Amino acid sequence: MLIGVPRETASGERRVALVPEVVQQLARAGHRVIIERDAGLRAGFTDEAYQTAGAEIADSATEIYASSQMILKVQRPGLTAGTGEAELDMLKEGTVLIGLLQPASDPALFQQLAERRIISCSMELVPRTTRAQMMDALSSQSTVAGYKAVLIAANALQKFFPMLMTAAGTVRPARVLVIGAGVAGLQAIATARRIGAVVEAFDTRPVVKEQVKSLGANFIELDMHIEDAQDAGGYARELSDRHIKREKELIHNHALQADVIITTALVPGKPAPMLVSAETVRAMRPGSVIVDLAGEQGGNCELTIPGETIVSDDVTIIAPLHISSELAYHASQMYAKNLAALVTLLAPKGELNLNFADDIIDAVCMTADGEVRHNSTRLKLGMQPLATQTAGSAK
Repeated sequence: MLIGVPRETASGERRVALVPEVVQQLARAGHRVIIERDAGLRAGFTDEAYQTAGAEIADSATEIYASSQMILKVQRPGLTAGTGEAELDMLKEGTVLIGLLQPASDPALFQQLAERRIISCSMELVPRTTRAQMMDALSSQSTVAGYKAVLIAANALQKFFPMLMTAAGTVRPARVLVIGAGVAGLQAIATARRIGAVVEAFDTRPVVKEQVKSLGANFIELDMHIEDAQDAGGYARELSDRHIKREKELIHNHALQADVIITTALVPGKPAPMLVSAETVRAMRPGSVIVDLAGEQGGNCELTIPGETIVSDDVTIIAPLHISSELAYHASQMYAKNLAALVTLLAPKGELNLNFADDIIDAVCMTADGEVRHNSTRLKLGMQPLATQTAGSAK
């Protein structure tokens, strides 16, 4: 297949969908790659490196969309930087579009893709199974986000993270509370511990307790059954109001002793649960820092403003968007490998084979054959669920 990679258009996005190393891998599998000029430059990858790897260079996004059978992106389609033309309008009928398409966001995009008979696959919907591990972009990008969140917090906090023995006396280590012990949370715990902080973590899923403790952090837990806290895919489940109230009380008590709070709690397809109240922020130590990694889905802190840094009651609240793009080089490398694994599954011999009997393909495919396939999106659009869709594919 002819695979096109346009330059990302979202504000602040520096990642690129393919890196030269992965271009070589796709070329060996029989694909051709065409990439927009300077598409990888913000992530540290030059046009010369892509050409050496076997890619062709196009002068504009228009050329990419006009010629490509498959488009690989990081973010959902937006407006091109040069002309302001909508990428959606440049997609040809029958094109395969793959990226982080944000299935929980505006469903109108997917209705438009279906009407244009675009085959779209969202990397957020890769099932969390052993077979799909190489395609798991959420995990790869969450690893980057968890690491970077700690560095952002350390930069904003007016204290050392590690304990220091100095001639002027002993400096106590910073205390860090991590809310959510998924991939991002576990990486945040590991990073904070590496630079010397005292760390404790909270998660609704008791199954992560041993992982948290193995990283040297204390696990804060509520008394609840594992089946109430996570779904069959291992993701956190939306909880009852009673459980959320108890969580907030527990978090409030531990937040009073924290210098830094890093929040990572998300529920697939839902707004982020609000776990750090304005009352908790008011009660925290002056100079404390909150880094809210759930900002793109509304935030775990009541006072979060997505994409902004604010100070409330002497507490700094940071809610970065596209945080993984701040480490664009390695984030792009990881994401490109995720994409290549999915492309290999979709087109194992250089030709598209959209086999919905395959659980991964069935799960990630948002639109095909002029139809929205993703049942949660169909419901938002007022459509009936697809009776033929497997139970595991609706997220």
